[in-house]
Amino acid sequence: MLPWVQLASATAPDGDTLRLMRRGDEFSIRLQGGNELMNSRLGGSEEALATLALDRLADRSAPRVLIGGLGMGFTLRAAQAVASPQARLIVAEIVPELVGWATQHMAAVFAGCLSDPRVQVRIGDVGAQIRQATTAFDAILLDVDNGPDGLTRTGNDALYGTAGLQAARRALSPGGVLAVWSAEPDAAFERRLAGCGFAVSTHGVRAGGSGRGSRHVIWIGVRRDD
Repeated sequence: MLPWVQLASATAPDGDTLRLMRRGDEFSIRLQGGNELMNSRLGGSEEALATLALDRLADRSAPRVLIGGLGMGFTLRAAQAVASPQARLIVAEIVPELVGWATQHMAAVFAGCLSDPRVQVRIGDVGAQIRQATTAFDAILLDVDNGPDGLTRTGNDALYGTAGLQAARRALSPGGVLAVWSAEPDAAFERRLAGCGFAVSTHGVRAGGSGRGSRHVIWIGVRRDD
C-alpha cells in the first residue's frame, strides 16, 4: 500500500488548515485533524448535484449557474457536460489556493476544465455572491461544507438558515433551481426549504456512483411564484 504524501496546505478564512494529500493517482483534501472533506475517487454525488439541477433547466438555452465550492471539480465538470454552449458557469471558491491546486497538483483530475470559456471562478464566499447578485441565476448549486447539518465552518450556517434560503430565492429567476448537497438527511432543513418558497424533491445518491460508496442527499428546490 502506497503511503499518503502531503503536497500542499492552505488556511481557510476561519483559520482551519486544509491539507492536499496524494497516494498514487488518488487525491484527498483533509482538515488538519484528519477529517476528509473530499476524495478524487468519490464524486458521484457531487456530479448528481449538477445533473439533477440542470435537468430542470433543459428548456433554457443560456442558463446562468452559480456553483458554491470548487472542491475537486466534480460538480463543475458534470455541469459542463450537460450545459449548453451559451451557458455561464460561475464558481465561487473561498480558499484561493484550491484554484492553484486544480491547475498544478491536480491538473490530471481537472483536465483543463477551468479553461472552458463558459467558466468564471470568483474567489470569495458564495453566500456573499448570492446576497449581492444583481442579475438572476437560473440555478444555484451548493456543495459547501458537509451540508446543512454537521458543519465544519460555523459561518456556513448562514447559507442554510431561513435568511440564507430567502436570499437564494431572491437571487433566482422565476422557476430557478436551488440544489443542495448534504452528507446526511435533515428533515428540519427540508421543511425550512419548502417554507422559504421552494417546491422540494429529495434524492439519495451514492458517493462513488454506480451504487457504491456512502449514501448522500441532494435537495432540489424549484422556486415557487404562487
